Amino acid sequence: MAIFNGTPHNAAKGGEIAKTVLMPGDPLRAKWIAETFLEDAKCFNTVRGMLGYTGKYKGVDVSVMGSGMGIPSIGIYSYELFKFYDVENVIRIGSAGAFKPEMNLYDVVIVENAYSRSSYAKEAFGYTEDLQFPAPELNEAMEAAAEKLGKKYWKGTIQSSDNFYSDYSIKREPVKYDLLCAEMESFGLFANARHLGKKAACILTISDSIVNKVETTPEERQTAFVDMMEIALNAAITL
Repeated sequence: MAIFNGTPHNAAKGGEIAKTVLMPGDPLRAKWIAETFLEDAKCFNTVRGMLGYTGKYKGVDVSVMGSGMGIPSIGIYSYELFKFYDVENVIRIGSAGAFKPEMNLYDVVIVENAYSRSSYAKEAFGYTEDLQFPAPELNEAMEAAAEKLGKKYWKGTIQSSDNFYSDYSIKREPVKYDLLCAEMESFGLFANARHLGKKAACILTISDSIVNKVETTPEERQTAFVDMMEIALNAAITL
């Protein structure tokens, strides 16, 4: 692994971050995952409060680091992991708002592609498509892990929105594709991986329902999404 002494956003040195990184949006969720699931976890970053840790899960090195909210934020952190820290795989582990009335709180979604109106991919890399895709190998690893653990999950297209609050008439509702749910990061993560020749994927937990008007608490979002975390961790150690 290349020797590297940090970026403006990440204080980790070369060799301190594993080849596979799980990325929740919330840095406190990264801290909780490290303390709950990883052995000998060491913090490699505290810059801007975006906590990152590396430890062992079932004897294999795995890192977990917050991404912040929105495509620009995960765009910075994942780009640096891929480009400067020799990270090969980033799996986003996040929360999402359901579009389907039959989806329940805590349901797990493995993302098959991310739809967005965001200009991120076009501005950064000239990609004009409104869909960006994860690495099939990572999705296969997560599906295999879910099957082995006996965890149920949805698969499909999701929306990566640039707006959490919006008065526009769309109001985050699906309009072009058969969308399962909405989040705010995957489109940018997948575009970065595509451009840099790396692998990315996303697994989500339904934290609220846009149609059923129910939601989890901030505390539950931080610590209660265990099915998603266990699927991602068990996939990570096979990569």
